Amino acid sequence: MIFGKIEYLNLLPFHIFMKRYAKSARHHHSLNYKKGVPSKINKDFKHHRVDAAFISSIEAKKYKHLNLGIIAKKEVQSVLLLKNTLHVDDKASASSNKLANILELKGEVVIGDNALRLYLKGVEHIDLAKEWTTRYNLPFVFALLCFHSHAKEMKNLEKSFIKAPIKIPYYLLKNASVSTQIPMSAIKEYLQLISYQLDYKSKLGLKKFYLLSK
Repeated sequence: MIFGKIEYLNLLPFHIFMKRYAKSARHHHSLNYKKGVPSKINKDFKHHRVDAAFISSIEAKKYKHLNLGIIAKKEVQSVLLLKNTLHVDDKASASSNKLANILELKGEVVIGDNALRLYLKGVEHIDLAKEWTTRYNLPFVFALLCFHSHAKEMKNLEKSFIKAPIKIPYYLLKNASVSTQIPMSAIKEYLQLISYQLDYKSKLGLKKFYLLSK
């Protein structure tokens, strides 16, 4: 199975889980990865170049998905609209650009680790997830774990991930800090803002997003 891999900090706990999950010989030999930013992984998934991936929620509506995603219950710090700038979409994004449009906010959309660095520098911004929850009192679902095939294996993966508390080893946290130039303390605080299980309120948030996207 080829898995689309987005190497943003918001998926660090999932990537750590996948390393453990793949330790068995069966999974180790059956899992391969194709890396890219969300917009690229969306295209790879659409054209069946990957079998499973976290797909931007605006695109995921068309596909089978697990009850796993990238979800912000309040603020998120890594999906920003920069104030006092011309309106520019982030080419790496899909759902975030649409979210800014729905909220009728103008400015430069920035996502991922770059957005988190700008947040930590104190750049003037609007946190798009926070703005969404302020208006609608619902979580915002940025992506869903979608799949084309291997349904049974994907369901087993979902169960295992939900059951397993993910602790990030110090050395992996340090490596992530070095590679992203974001302090370890900030990474830990940031990851507290991310949820992965698509619960009842998250589903309502997703339904609202789809309704407003029409």
